[in-house]
Amino acid sequence: MSNDYVHNRHDFLLLFEVSNGNPNGDPDAGNMPRIDPNTNKGIISDVCLKRKVRNYVEQFAPARTTDDGKGYNIFVRQGEILGNTIKDAVKKADEQGGKEDLPLRARDWLCREFYDIRAFGGVLSVGADVMKGSAFGQVRGPVQLTFSQSFHPITPLEITITRCAVTDEKDKDKERTMGNKHIVPYALYAAKGYVSPAFAEKTGFTQSDLDLLFEALLYMFEHDRSAARGEMVVRGLYDFEHVGTQPETNAAQNLREARLGCTHAHKLFEGIQVRLKEGRDFPESFADYEVTCAWTEDNLPRGVRLHQRHN
Repeated sequence: MSNDYVHNRHDFLLLFEVSNGNPNGDPDAGNMPRIDPNTNKGIISDVCLKRKVRNYVEQFAPARTTDDGKGYNIFVRQGEILGNTIKDAVKKADEQGGKEDLPLRARDWLCREFYDIRAFGGVLSVGADVMKGSAFGQVRGPVQLTFSQSFHPITPLEITITRCAVTDEKDKDKERTMGNKHIVPYALYAAKGYVSPAFAEKTGFTQSDLDLLFEALLYMFEHDRSAARGEMVVRGLYDFEHVGTQPETNAAQNLREARLGCTHAHKLFEGIQVRLKEGRDFPESFADYEVTCAWTEDNLPRGVRLHQRHN
């Protein structure tokens, strides 16, 4: 593993919008946009955003170099048989070093080859008996995302569409077939993310991996266009980096503070305030919102830096 892993804790807030699209359909509700029944606010699962990050990395990953030997393959992808991939990892680890510490070396090989395991972790206790019951059969990734939630209630619409062609021979006498789409006219969502240096050290998640993550979050919708998802745009990415409060003469304590964190994440997120402009009862576009960052260099908690990566 590279020793250039992420040493500082990061807490980040992602703001993004959807216009006339379905950002995350619910298969239990006929693919309707996911919604919180208590508040009618829209929700988007964490795995939905992780899928978009995976897709971006798969298409635009940097070239592999001999300096760190890291790969940027994607472990969880369509059509992949994960058990076979894990068996291949165990086989390669066995060839390189024998039976001693085989589960550990297999996990390290998978972390080195697959970006999404380095970042998000994964369940490796399938496909190879040596990983089942092993302490290394489940990898906890340093990057964790919450469910996204819209700031205001949404009103999902069901739009009926027609097609002038038929699918089956038995319907050849029909002039057209009917279908439907579900859309959210407009919604602004927020997702919260966390990066743990403790788990970054275990998976080998480096600073360059973190930079790639933020790049993917900023541009993941640009290469995921479809009629179903309408127009999705990132409107804000606020990255709070914990750097410690100690002087250079106390480097060890400063590193500990940077790894542990210098203040609670929820307090940092509360400094990003999103509200409707005066006179607006519900949002129709991003122009109806007022997004304010209350944090300045003077009032930001000691030991924390704010990177507004969307600027």
